[in-house]
This record gives sequence, C-alpha cells and structure tokens, in this order.
Amino acid sequence: MLLPDEAATFDFGKQLAARLFPGAVIALDGPLGAGKTRLVQGIAAGVGIDPATVTSPTFTLVQEYPLPPDQQAARGIGKIFHLDAYRVNSPEEFWELGIEEMFASSNWTIIEWASRVRMCLPREYLGVEILHCGKNERKVISTNGWIIF
Repeated sequence: MLLPDEAATFDFGKQLAARLFPGAVIALDGPLGAGKTRLVQGIAAGVGIDPATVTSPTFTLVQEYPLPPDQQAARGIGKIFHLDAYRVNSPEEFWELGIEEMFASSNWTIIEWASRVRMCLPREYLGVEILHCGKNERKVISTNGWIIF
C-alpha cells in the first residue's frame, strides 16, 4: 500500500485501529523517519487517545496509553502498550520489560524496531514494514503475510 504523505500514514493508523482485536500485537519496522511513531499516533487517535500524547518510547522503552472509558468498553481493551526495541540488547532484556504479561493481556501491544526481537514475538502478530519511496511517500507492506488492506 502506498501512502502519499504523513497525513496518510496517520489515517492508515486510524483505519487499522478499527480492525484490530483484543490482544493484537503489531510488529513495526522501517528506517529512521519512516513513520512508525506516526502510525502509532494514528492507531491511538482511532480509539480516542490524543495523538499528541503518543511519543517514541526510544528512551523509556515502554509507553502506556489508556483508552477513554467508552472505548475500553467498546473495544474490550484498557490500553495500548507502545514499545521500542531499538536499544534492547538481548531477548532477555526484552522479556524483562514485562512483555509476557503484555502479550497475555487483551490490550494492544505495538513494537517499533520489532525485527530486533522477532524471536520473542508471539506466534500470531501483524508484521508491518514502512519504507521510504520518495521525500514524503511511504510504502507499507506486511512482513508476515497478513493482508493489511
């Protein structure tokens, strides 16, 4: 799927949020500046979370974004876990973040730089890679065969 600009990346995230189910795990990859965090902002906006509160968890490694109460009831999830594996040095370090509990919950777990911890991911996840295709245009592909749209 081609996304012509940053706004389209955001809108794609909102559309994706409408299709996610409780317990969904999304593994994001792509180079710096590809739009991984912008996509997460769109997903968050799609469930009523202020996208301005969604920032890259590069230094904190994990951010949690609670859904508004009406969305919690409608979606069957309480929050979005947003992780960044860029600075994670080993699978053990990733497990220490509490991902086992995150994966076991009904909440959504979204991991940037997921290829660094692919061996830790659950059996079922949506793999998404965002690639630069020009100054503003991006290409979004599934990395594990799931049909995104």
